[in-house]
Amino acid sequence: MKKLPIGTSDFKKLRKADKYFADKSLFIKEIIDEDSEIILLPRPRRFGKTLNITMLRYFFEKTDKKKETAELFSGLEIEKEDVFNEHLCRYPVIYLTFKDIKSSDFKEDLEAINILIADEFERHDYLLDSNAITENQKKRFKDIMNLRANISVVKKSLFYLSDYLYKHHKEKPIVLIDEYDTPIISGYIEDYYKETIDFFRSLLGAGLKDNPNIYKGVLTGILRVAKESIFSDMNNLGVYSLLRVKFSDKFGLTQKEVLSLLQYYDKKEKIKNVRSWYNGYIFGGKTIYNPWSIINYTANIADGELPYWVNTSSNSLIQDILKDSHSGIKKELYDLLKDISIYKKIEENIAFEYLKKNESIIYSFLLFSGYLKAYKCSEVEDEKYCKLQIPNREVKLVFKNVIVKWINEAYEDYGKLRTMLEALVKGEIKVFEEILNDFVITTLSYFNTGGKKDVERVYQAFILGLLVNLSIDYEVTSEKESGYGRYDISIVPKDKNKKSVIT
Repeated sequence: MKKLPIGTSDFKKLRKADKYFADKSLFIKEIIDEDSEIILLPRPRRFGKTLNITMLRYFFEKTDKKKETAELFSGLEIEKEDVFNEHLCRYPVIYLTFKDIKSSDFKEDLEAINILIADEFERHDYLLDSNAITENQKKRFKDIMNLRANISVVKKSLFYLSDYLYKHHKEKPIVLIDEYDTPIISGYIEDYYKETIDFFRSLLGAGLKDNPNIYKGVLTGILRVAKESIFSDMNNLGVYSLLRVKFSDKFGLTQKEVLSLLQYYDKKEKIKNVRSWYNGYIFGGKTIYNPWSIINYTANIADGELPYWVNTSSNSLIQDILKDSHSGIKKELYDLLKDISIYKKIEENIAFEYLKKNESIIYSFLLFSGYLKAYKCSEVEDEKYCKLQIPNREVKLVFKNVIVKWINEAYEDYGKLRTMLEALVKGEIKVFEEILNDFVITTLSYFNTGGKKDVERVYQAFILGLLVNLSIDYEVTSEKESGYGRYDISIVPKDKNKKSVIT
């Protein structure tokens, strides 16, 4: 039985080790057939972006070990296509991954980027012996490779390398850039966003915009950073977000792929649990599962359902955005927690400068980062509107924790909070009421409750947020139908010897 590819994001390493692989190889044909010269594919983290882009690298890159490369694709769908023999190992490749470029200041980021680019130049140092490259170009090549080039030369390094590769190979190279927006998001968090944007506008603009020396460019990331900021006037760019049909089944796992995986590991009876916890995403109208959580759940099935994906990040940016948002968004958060959809305008271009100020940018950021799903989208006066929901139970934990953080910031006496919750589950209602009254007086104004209808929604969110602190030992649910009616909140112990509470 094949091992699961936990933590293996390199295609060659995965195939050499004969680990389980959901065949996405037709992604290669889609890239070849795509009319756009430059292709941007934003997807949430841990949805297979690096695995796919390394698959492109090994397929396309020129090598004197073509037979060995062909073996990596043995038995895969792409092997049956006409493009296989025509394009396999045909092109020089420029490959950069920015996934680890996230420092506390721009200077440190820039140093790391310089080293990354220098390493890629060194990977192609055979060009220094090429008769197709002039001596001045070789000097510039050495300056970049040896970290002596000034910033203006580094900004044009993608253009220079593509030019030199084309001259030498007489074949236009393919440019592959993984997680291009990681330094940009880091710059926003650490407050050097403008410097990062300025640098990447120059680097990607010179390297990709109307560059006659490249065959294809493929970029992955989480977001499409606003066009006016980084992709200015790039008319050769095709952007295929998770709302688009093209490439929709090439990231994440489809229902069929999840069933095949569970069946292979003799765990098909777990599909109901998997759907509840890790399903819920919709990419281009297709139901998509979170691959990171599915793989980890299958590998550790005795541990039950755990929040694997949400724990791959601190989620601090999400928490800060929601904390600083206006009261209307805080009220809508409770509707989302009750699985009630909200109808919002979606911006496919994320302008970070408006991230905490513009409601549509906030919800769009949550959608494209994987914290919401969109469906029933429609065009209204050339603008896109979608219904939004929390995709599954795993992600719902993030939003519950946001509420807990609000409450903890507003009311710092955590010991008193624990006393109140213990009184509730023990049935000491008088003690519970007295402490709850103090909580309401102290903290409820923090939520800016508004009118009568909003008071009820915010109060429910407030109470639910308090009770989330019990989630280790209790199953806390709200607004579910039971018997002849619907309860507000239920607290069911995982230890069946303890009491349940229903309100």
